[in-house]
Amino acid sequence: MKRTTKILIAFVVLLIIGRLLLPYFVLRYVNKTLADMGDYTGHVEDITIQLIRGAYQIEDMRIRKVNGKIKEPFIFIPKTDLSVEWKSLFKGKLVSEVECYEPEINFAFSENEASSQTGAEVDWTAFLKKLLPISINRFAVINGKVELTNLVSQPRADLSLQKIQGEIRNIRNVEDKANPLPSPVTASGDVPGYGGTMNFSANMNLLKVTPDFDYNMRFSNLQLVKLNSLAREYANLDFEQGTVSVYSEMAMLNKKLNGYIKPLTKGMKIFKLNEHEGRSVGKFFTELAAQAGTAVLKNQKHDQVATRIPLNGTIEAIETAVWPTIFGVLRNAYIEAFRGEFDNSITLKDAFKNLKDDFKEKREERKAKRKEARAERKADRKEKRAERKAARKAKREKK
Repeated sequence: MKRTTKILIAFVVLLIIGRLLLPYFVLRYVNKTLADMGDYTGHVEDITIQLIRGAYQIEDMRIRKVNGKIKEPFIFIPKTDLSVEWKSLFKGKLVSEVECYEPEINFAFSENEASSQTGAEVDWTAFLKKLLPISINRFAVINGKVELTNLVSQPRADLSLQKIQGEIRNIRNVEDKANPLPSPVTASGDVPGYGGTMNFSANMNLLKVTPDFDYNMRFSNLQLVKLNSLAREYANLDFEQGTVSVYSEMAMLNKKLNGYIKPLTKGMKIFKLNEHEGRSVGKFFTELAAQAGTAVLKNQKHDQVATRIPLNGTIEAIETAVWPTIFGVLRNAYIEAFRGEFDNSITLKDAFKNLKDDFKEKREERKAKRKEARAERKADRKEKRAERKAARKAKREKK
């Protein structure tokens, strides 16, 4: 057997051995990376390597909260495919694609830390970079599910988004100063518990733990009767029929945000004369008054009640303006009906304006403090001069 043939056979044998051992080492690396994420920990059942595709598949990834009381994992992904994007490779760029099949994310909201599960404590982009340390050109979600548990605690109101199809492109590893929001995001899904649909589009900067963004979000044709548990608790009434669509635009920069929510109801009916079961006298008159108010504030031509609620502040403290909201209801009823569409009036500059206003306010506060400190120092010097003058006078009188 020739020397060249022996070397070739040895190389093939080493390649086969490497191929057989590679999944083991990759699995160890991935589980080690996921084991310690602060308040969360993760585990992967199996990994499959496909060298020709330049890809590997992660099977059954589960991420749970450490010492949490939530039974469901925070993240469960039955299959994740991570691969090199050959189209970009031929252009001299090493980037990757990530596809998650039927992922589930389970959020839980509670004042009790052990019963809360939001993932806000973890920088998820950092761990994604460790799992795939090259630029991600495309991150896709196929047939996903998001559970938002206990959004309202009393009465309990949950929100489930299902059949989610989403995509994020151009996830950067480094900051691009020329483009503050380099990653376009799109998503759509069903809201089965409320009988409607969700659509979301945004541009984001995902390098931050709290991302900057500029988004449009729409919930379409939610059934009002599905909101009756909340309506009974907070307004002592329930809906007989009708739908509500909610349009929202929001921009956030460095945790400062600005935007609006525009709810728009169609065919809303509250009062039903022959409803006897479980209705008290107080609820009868409440519903009658609400129906009368609806008739007064409804745009008769379009059979809708709507307004625009401005929002601004920070993610810790969002403020709403009352009078613009009231004026919005009257405007829809008597001046011009709100359209079932986005206003396209919010950009990142609006959030930046909040930042500038906040900076000006803090600068004025610092200026006022410096002025107050100068006044105190001046008063202190004046007092000391008076004391020295009194001491010299007393000394002269003593002589």
